[in-house]
Amino acid sequence: MPSPYRALFTAPGSTAFSAAGLLGRMPLSMMGIGVVTMVSQLTGRYGLAGALSATLAMAAAVFGPQVSRLVDRYGQRRVLRPVTLFAAAAVAGLLVCAQQGFPDWTLFVFSAAAGCVPSVGSMVRARWAEIHRGSPRELHTAYSWESIVDEVCFIFGPIVSIGLSTAWFPEAGPLLAGVFLVIGVFWLTAQRATEPAAHPKSPQSGGSALRSPGLQVLALTFVATGAIFGSIDVVTVAFAEERGHKAAASLVLAVYALGSCLAGAVFGLLHLTGRASTRWLVGVCAMAVSMIPLQLAGSLPFLAVALFVAGLAIAPTMVTTMALVEQHVPRTKLTEGMTWTSTGLAVGVALGSSAAGWVVDASGAGAGYVVSAAAGVTAAAVALLGHRRLAEPAKTGRRGEDDRDLRSDDAGHVAQLGGERDRAAGPERGPGIGGRARGRGPRGGR
Repeated sequence: MPSPYRALFTAPGSTAFSAAGLLGRMPLSMMGIGVVTMVSQLTGRYGLAGALSATLAMAAAVFGPQVSRLVDRYGQRRVLRPVTLFAAAAVAGLLVCAQQGFPDWTLFVFSAAAGCVPSVGSMVRARWAEIHRGSPRELHTAYSWESIVDEVCFIFGPIVSIGLSTAWFPEAGPLLAGVFLVIGVFWLTAQRATEPAAHPKSPQSGGSALRSPGLQVLALTFVATGAIFGSIDVVTVAFAEERGHKAAASLVLAVYALGSCLAGAVFGLLHLTGRASTRWLVGVCAMAVSMIPLQLAGSLPFLAVALFVAGLAIAPTMVTTMALVEQHVPRTKLTEGMTWTSTGLAVGVALGSSAAGWVVDASGAGAGYVVSAAAGVTAAAVALLGHRRLAEPAKTGRRGEDDRDLRSDDAGHVAQLGGERDRAAGPERGPGIGGRARGRGPRGGR
């Protein structure tokens, strides 16, 4: 492992919470594509499959920021465990209804309930932000590492989900995704030493993080970006099935994620200069341009190469997005702010997968990638129009109020919570992040 990445894991507890985050994020790549595979296996209806995947994503868009807002106020453990159990029960209900051939409306009800899956990636990134507060270089590497973890999920998740659903039984992929979610979240929330402090009484905790103009641009752009991802998932499965190799869709999608993973690994090693907002704009536009070769795909090998190239723009753009969120959102709302970008993706996945499913049913898989191209053009247009909001730094008054509030919070409530965690964790806990983070002082701008 290159030294910047190796240095990350000198922080106590970082290896454990990142590993737990890997398991907890596997459903991100397994659940939607697993539902598409399951329903298409059981009914042959890609329109229904895409609509159910869209329902999952849209429900995540609605519930995700609310869950993260509660996490910022009350802590990860208190909120994530009951939410995860509810989501797991909803997944079980969805699988039973699908297997028994119950009416379509029951599938939509349980899909909507299953969409309250927490944004595990945001929870892990919030822990890194707490450890490396005021250290932009280390935080850039940490966000790059987590983007690599995201892509590892997307490399192996679809392979496992589609493979199990096609080779074992149709419900196997979503079932395993639910198991991963429960194990990952409970493992993560058991690690109290690295859990960011809650801010239940903070003046800055009122209102939504989405009031930030910069965050609004990021979230809206990610709606279109999510439509790229959602449409590619659905169309690629249909494309592979038309050519008699449905299971190969998982390998093609893994190649897409592999391109992003490699780009993210290299990106994390770079010492970057210039504005993050400019890098983000270039990344979004590159994602849009990369949709053009997909329109020419006539075989699975060509499609795999085109998706690998398209994937190269993903992780660097995502890493830069997290850096921009950290710049434009107060720290007391950081988890919620990160989740709003995931929410934008979820809404886009819902729109993209639904639209792609209907296009595939009506005109075949070859026409489905038009949805991906249209989403890319939309993302680039929104990014160009909103770029100036991201280029402008957050208002110093708001950040100053946030810092004063956090210094007060550190002197009282955080210290109390840290002491409680020390007693709860026992002698094996080791040094916590509270003192280390406070020693760095208030988080400054980049």
